[in-house]
Amino acid sequence: MNQRLFFAATLRNRLPISKILGKFLTQKGSVLELASGSGEHGVYFQNLFPNLVWLTSDPNPSYRESIISWINYKRLNNIMPKPLDLDVRASNWPVPEKSCKDLIAIVAINLLHVSDWGCTEALFKGSRNILKKDGLLILYGPFIKDRKYTSESNSIFDLSLKEQNANWGLREIEKVDCVAIKNSFVKLHLIDMPANNFSVIYKRT
Repeated sequence: MNQRLFFAATLRNRLPISKILGKFLTQKGSVLELASGSGEHGVYFQNLFPNLVWLTSDPNPSYRESIISWINYKRLNNIMPKPLDLDVRASNWPVPEKSCKDLIAIVAINLLHVSDWGCTEALFKGSRNILKKDGLLILYGPFIKDRKYTSESNSIFDLSLKEQNANWGLREIEKVDCVAIKNSFVKLHLIDMPANNFSVIYKRT
């Protein structure tokens, strides 16, 4: 049964994100995508980077069904594993041992601002536990920089998020950096992206 979901944001941001990924994911190995949503990013990146195994995950069962449908639709069954039932806040992430051995990067797209602060802390803690030295953690989304919104639209977006859930909202990149340092990560790059977003590249030390 076709249970594919379609997220408009994916079509807008997948190309600029892929250009960033192409600069840093130059090795063979596995990449774990957290909160993969519909799966559209996952199959797109898998097709673009055939030297990698793109491992998707999401705690939402309907999203995992969509990911499976996208994998089937794109005929990637022999390359891409089924999505993991993984909640970032869990104390142990159910990542297969083989994938952990080959893991070169973890990617999280548009996650931190639609989750509570505890999710940010758990993201770095969990990533520290499964990434080897020099492994990358790549984040994408809107952030507050130098205690300022980078645009009026981001200010409005932040307010709308907080109206939906008081624990949501754009994160200050400097505070995220502090959590990164506590969990043995160093920031390599903060890259301006279209639509007032950033890509943030951290390395496991």
